Amino acid sequence: MLDELDALIGREAPKSAAARAIVLAHIRAVLAAARQGAEAELLASGKGTRCAQNLSAAQDEIISAVHLFATRRVYPVDNPSGAEAIALSAVGGYGRGTLAPGSDIDLLFILPYKQTPWGEQVTEYILYMLWDLGQKVGHAVRSVDECIRMARADMTVRTATLEARFLTGDKALFEQLVRRFETEIMPRTGPEFIAAKMAERDERHRMMGNTRYVVEPNIKDGKGGLRDLNTLFWIGKYFYQVKTSQELVGKGVLSPQEYRLFSRAEDFLWAVRCHLHFLTNRAEDKLTFDVQPELAERMGYAKRVGMLGVERFMKRYFLVAKDVGDLTRIFCASLEFNHAKDMDLVGRVLAPFRAGRSKIKGETDFVLDTGRLNLTSPDVFEKDPVNLIKMFLVAGREELLFHPDAIKVITRSLRLIDNSLRNDAKANGYFLTILTSPLSVERILRQMNESGVLGKFVPDFGKIVALMQFNMYHHYTVDEHLIRAVGVMAQIANGGLRDELPLTHELMPQLNDTRLLYVALFLHDIAKGRPEDHSIAGARIARKFCPRLGLSPAETDTVAWLIQYHLLMSEVAQARDIQDPETAKAFADIVQSPQRLALLMILTACDIRAVGPGVWTGWKGSLLRALYYATEPLLSGGHSQVTQSDRINQARHTLAEALQAWPADEIEAYVARHYDHYWLRAEPELQVEHARMIRQADLADQPFAGSIRVKAFEGITEVSFYTPDHPRLLSLIAGACTMQDASIIGAQIFSTRDGRAIDTFRLRRAFTSDEDEKVRATRIIDTVKQLLQGKRQILIDLGKDSRHNRRLKPFALPAEVMVSNSLSEKFTVIEVSGLDRTGLLHALTHEIADLNLTIGSAHIGTYGEKAVDVFYVTDLTGQKIGSKPRQRKIHDALMAVFRPKAADERVKVSNG
Repeated sequence: MLDELDALIGREAPKSAAARAIVLAHIRAVLAAARQGAEAELLASGKGTRCAQNLSAAQDEIISAVHLFATRRVYPVDNPSGAEAIALSAVGGYGRGTLAPGSDIDLLFILPYKQTPWGEQVTEYILYMLWDLGQKVGHAVRSVDECIRMARADMTVRTATLEARFLTGDKALFEQLVRRFETEIMPRTGPEFIAAKMAERDERHRMMGNTRYVVEPNIKDGKGGLRDLNTLFWIGKYFYQVKTSQELVGKGVLSPQEYRLFSRAEDFLWAVRCHLHFLTNRAEDKLTFDVQPELAERMGYAKRVGMLGVERFMKRYFLVAKDVGDLTRIFCASLEFNHAKDMDLVGRVLAPFRAGRSKIKGETDFVLDTGRLNLTSPDVFEKDPVNLIKMFLVAGREELLFHPDAIKVITRSLRLIDNSLRNDAKANGYFLTILTSPLSVERILRQMNESGVLGKFVPDFGKIVALMQFNMYHHYTVDEHLIRAVGVMAQIANGGLRDELPLTHELMPQLNDTRLLYVALFLHDIAKGRPEDHSIAGARIARKFCPRLGLSPAETDTVAWLIQYHLLMSEVAQARDIQDPETAKAFADIVQSPQRLALLMILTACDIRAVGPGVWTGWKGSLLRALYYATEPLLSGGHSQVTQSDRINQARHTLAEALQAWPADEIEAYVARHYDHYWLRAEPELQVEHARMIRQADLADQPFAGSIRVKAFEGITEVSFYTPDHPRLLSLIAGACTMQDASIIGAQIFSTRDGRAIDTFRLRRAFTSDEDEKVRATRIIDTVKQLLQGKRQILIDLGKDSRHNRRLKPFALPAEVMVSNSLSEKFTVIEVSGLDRTGLLHALTHEIADLNLTIGSAHIGTYGEKAVDVFYVTDLTGQKIGSKPRQRKIHDALMAVFRPKAADERVKVSNG
C-alpha cells in the first residue's frame, strides 16, 4: 500500500497537512470497502469467524501501511541506531486475529530500553491517524522490560501479553518479548493464572445474572458467550503452550468431536456479534428485544408453525451457549484432575477432594474417584442403560459432582436412551425420586439437562430445551423456567422462603402428597412453542407421562388438572375483583376441592417466582392469599352460613371498634355515608385509613384530601383520594401517576351517599426508602389537586416518547376487549388487553368516562409488554350494561385506544 500512497500524494511533502489528508481519505475508503466486503460475505456465507478474520486482516494492512508511511516517509531515519526501533503488536481480541465491526483496536507499541524522540513521534502519528479514522484504539507503549515487569504483577497485562501478535516493525523486538514472557513468566505460574481467569469468569457470570438462559443475553460477556471461549483459549495457550485451539486436541484436552463443537460455537457467536455490530452500527453486545427480530431475519431464521423466526434464532443461540458450557466443564474438569489437583477450578466441590478411588456403599457400578462420582468401568451404561438415570440419583443422594471422565461417557452414551429405557419401570422410579428430592432436585435436573440426558429421557422436555418466548415477561428459556420452578418448590420444602410465601408453609403439612407438585411444576409449561394452548396440550402430555412414573390414575388426573389450570389462580387474583362474591364462587366451581385449592396455590406461587427477578411481589402474594381465603370456605362448607347483611354489619362493627376514640354519634353518621358495597369490598385496614382521611378533611373544611400508606411487605404504596365526585376522576388520577412515573397495579373506586368519591390507587414500589415513596405519592396527590383545579393539563399523547414505549417497539400484540355480565352479580366486567404503553390506563379510563360509565374497581396487570386491564363498571344509574348495541359501542371505543392517533390529534390536551 506504500506505493499507492506515494502515488496519491504526488509532489506533496509527506509531512504536510495536505499529504496527511490524502493518506487519511484513501485509508478511510479502503477501510469502508473492507467492511462492506466483510458484511457482504457474512450475509452470503453466514461464516462469523471468517468475517471477524477478514476485518482483522484489513486492519492489519491499514496499520502496516500507516506504520510504513510514518517510518519511511514522515519520520525517515537513514542510519537507525538500536534505540530507533519499534514493533507494533495486536493484543486483546485483535491479538487473536479476530475483530468485530465495532471492536476496539488494542495495540502494544514495543520500544527498546533506550528510547529517542523518534519512537514517540512515530507512535503519535500512527495513533492520531487511527483516531482520525474514527477508530477506538486502546494502546500501551512499553519497553520489553516494562512489559515483563507489569505482566508479572498485573493479570490483565499478563493476558494481553499472552495474546500479543506481531503486526509490523522490528520483529526481533517482538520476539524478544515473547521469548522472555514464555521463559520468565509462564513457567510455574499456570495454576495462579488459571485461578485468576476462573475468578474473573465467575465474577462476570455473577454480574450477568449467573445463567446463560436470560432472554436478552450478552453475546460477549454473558454466560456461554464469546468471553467464555476466550477464557478456554487463554488457559489452553498458557497452560499447554498451544498457539491455536485446534492444538488442544493433540494435547488430549478436547476430542476431535469437542473441537468441532468449539469451532461451530465460535463461528455462530462471531456471526451473531458481527451482524449485531453491522445492524446497530456500534459496539453493541447485548441481544436486546429490539434487535433480535432483525438479527433473525439477517441470519435466515423464518417463522415456522408454533414458533416465530426470532424464537428459532434465539433457541439456536441458547443451544450454542449450552455447548459452550459443556466445553467449559470438560476443559476445566480435565485441568483440575490432571494438572491442578490442589485447586478447585470448576466451582464448589460438594465432597472434599481425596486422592484415589473408594467404594460407595451399596453401589457396584459407581465409585468415588478423587472426590467425584465416576464409573467403575467405561461400559457401565452399555451393560445397563438404566445406570444413565441412576447415576444422577446417586449424585444427588451422595451430594457429589461428576468426574470429567464420567461426563464424557454420559455424553457419548445418549444413543442408549431409547423407548425401552424410557418405559423401564426402574429408570422411571429413579427419575421420580430425583424429581421429588428437595435437597438436590434443582442441581441434578440442571445437570441432566446440560448433559442432554433429560431431553432424551423426556422427549417433550427436549422440545422446549433452549426455547425462548419472545416477550418481556419471561426472563428465562422455558427449560430453565421449569427447573427453577421445581427449585422454588424444593426451597419451600427445605424450609426456605417463609417470609415471602407464608401461606405455602401453612398449606404444605395439609397436602396428601407433595410429589404431585414436583411433577406438575416440571411439566406445567412443557407444551410451550406449539400452535395450541400450552395448558391443554400440557395436560395431555401429563396424562401420558405420569403413568410412566408410576402415578395412579387419580394422581395423574390431579397433575393434569393442575397443568390445565396452572394460570387460573394468578389470572383471577390479579384481574378480578376478589371482594365480589361471584369471583370466589366461579373460581370454586372450577377448583372443587380444598386439596386442589392448596395444590394450585403453591404451584402458582412457585411458577410466578420462577419467571424472573422482581416478578413475584408481596402484592401478588397478598392477592393470591385473598383469593384463597375467599374460596376455601366455599369448598369446605363454612361460608354459606354467613349472609351478606351479616358481613356488612361485621365490617361496620369492626370499623367502629377501630374508631372508638371518636364520639358515638360521629361514628354512626360516618358509617351511614357509605353504600353497602363499600363494606363488602374495602379491606378493614383501608376503611380505617379512609375514615381518618375523611374526618381530617371535614374538620378542616377541605373539599380535597389525600392519604398515603407504604406497604413494604406487599411492595406497593397505596394513595387514597377524597374529593367531590367527578366523571373523569379516575382518568385524571391515572394521568397524574403517569406524569410522576408511577406504575399502577390496582384501583378501588367508591362513592358516598353525599356525592363524594373515595378512590384508592395501588402503585408498584419504585424506591427502597419509604420516605422516597411518600415523597412521590405526595407529588401525585398535589398533581391530582392541580388537575382538578384546572391549574395543569394532561397531553393527549401522554408518555408517547417514554423510554418504556421505545423498548416496546419490536413487539406487536393484537388488542382485545371483552364485555361480560356473567362475571359479577352487580357489575359489567370489561377486560382490555393489548400492547402496553405509558399513559394507556389514562387513555382507557378517559374513554370509559366518555362512554358515561361508572367504574367500581380497576385491576391493572402488566405482563412484560402485555397490558391486561379489567374494569368493573355500571351505567350512571348503577345498572349493568345489558344493551348489546351499547356493549358493541364500548368494545369499539376501547379498541380504538390502541390504534395510532393522527398527527393533528396528538397536539390536543385533556383537562379531564
